Amino acid sequence: MTAPLTPPPPPHEPSSHNPWQAPDARYVAPAEARYGQDGPGMKTELLEAVVVTVAVAVLGALLGVLWWWLAPHVPLVGDVDEQGSWVVYLKDTEGEQAVGVDGTFTLLALAFGFVSALVVFLWRRRGGVPLVVGLAVGGVLGSLLAWRVGMWLGPSSDVLAHAKAVGKGVTFSAPLKLGAKGALLAWSLAALVVHLGLTALFGPRDPEPIYGQAVPKDGYGAPAQ
Repeated sequence: MTAPLTPPPPPHEPSSHNPWQAPDARYVAPAEARYGQDGPGMKTELLEAVVVTVAVAVLGALLGVLWWWLAPHVPLVGDVDEQGSWVVYLKDTEGEQAVGVDGTFTLLALAFGFVSALVVFLWRRRGGVPLVVGLAVGGVLGSLLAWRVGMWLGPSSDVLAHAKAVGKGVTFSAPLKLGAKGALLAWSLAALVVHLGLTALFGPRDPEPIYGQAVPKDGYGAPAQ
């Protein structure tokens, strides 16, 4: 007799409880659902960084005006020497007005750095490297603009011509100068420190994973304890 033909056994199907199986596709992190796996995208981040850089740099004009308005004046006096040449010297050789000029600029720059970092953080809490770089570059550009605006608004840089115009022995103000060039970095340093601190304390945290309705199981198919 001939044995009845039997169909071959069905191919082995992978178990749904295989411990080496890929994670459930239903898991989606909220941040990825909104921005994609790599965040909002490099193009968007770069555009936001450019906006921050320009906005912060433009604020340098206001810093320059405040520096010119609040900085102390350095008194100078013009005189004529024995050869008939004009000379200019400090009226108060022990005065600290020059130090006050640098200090005023530094304090104002620190305040502007704090405010700009706070505004940027409130605008984009998630932060990002391009945003921080834009904040730092904008602070440097804003400080340079403030320096030039303050000098432009201040007294003439031609000291001898100014002394001749006011007359011999008459006190006049020296040009507005920034002796400590390191003050040009105060805005950026303050902005970076404040923004880093705000992000660390109040920035968004990674949310807890959200899984589907399936109960996680161990490698043997039993519910995980």
